[in-house]
Amino acid sequence: MAGIDHAPPPFFKRGPAPLALLTFYIAISLAVFFVDLRMRSLDLLRQSLSLVVDPVQRAAQAPGSLVDLAAGYLQGLQALQEENRELKHAKLNTAPDLQRLAQLESENERLRKLLAVKEREQAKGQVAQILYTARDPFSRKVIVDKGQQSQIVAGQPAIDEAGVVGQVTRVFPFSAEITLITDKDQAVPVQIVRNGQRSVVFGLGNGQLELRYMPANADVQEGDLLVTSGLDSIYLPGFPVAKVVHIERDSAYSFARIFCAPIAAVENFGELMILDPRQPLPPPPPESKGRGNSGEVVNVRSKKKR
Repeated sequence: MAGIDHAPPPFFKRGPAPLALLTFYIAISLAVFFVDLRMRSLDLLRQSLSLVVDPVQRAAQAPGSLVDLAAGYLQGLQALQEENRELKHAKLNTAPDLQRLAQLESENERLRKLLAVKEREQAKGQVAQILYTARDPFSRKVIVDKGQQSQIVAGQPAIDEAGVVGQVTRVFPFSAEITLITDKDQAVPVQIVRNGQRSVVFGLGNGQLELRYMPANADVQEGDLLVTSGLDSIYLPGFPVAKVVHIERDSAYSFARIFCAPIAAVENFGELMILDPRQPLPPPPPESKGRGNSGEVVNVRSKKKR
């Protein structure tokens, strides 16, 4: 059998040792890594590969994205249905009051005319978009997209769908600065709805309010609603301002510390309404030095002797 070749086929021929190949490939990888890190020579190759890989990656992610979209759609649909049911229940609950509202307003207007009482001022204004907050981290101010071009002036009150937000303090050509009621330099005259007691609420600069100058034995309870009293020339009466959340009474002090939480979403971004300037209040009557029996003003003067 001398003519048979016992040499192994080329497929089974042994090449370099595996350890040598591993060392060679590691050296090439380190060299490529170093060249790319120092000279950024593989950016073009990387971008070319991304053009090929990106469509494949998007196609691979498509089923998962479709599942997420379908789940989000179903969850949103369920949430909308639940919200729709809640709104229908709320509408039914408020239907009796709403049906009587027109009649009550008509009766109120008739009684005011009968008693010759001045009609309430109408709340009118324009909607503004909150752009961003002020740069000062120690103040509570926001910037809106309405300014002098929209006839905005300093002092106009700002409200949202829940209550008082603040008032305009600075006006620019195309924007305005609104100081929130939670600012430490802001004060709002208020009235307690439950008993009609009047006071002033001040901002604390930390998102809360404080009802000051109330005696320690004042009739104030947690949960009391505070509305604008209308005693200043800025806010119309009746707008919700805050709710009492905590009361500290100490017999050693004359006044109680009453902390409140704002009703409006003063710390959230969104839209608000800037109300038109309020009509100026009439000046107080001049003080008289004396009155006669008939009620007429009598100036007391010393008589000169002849």
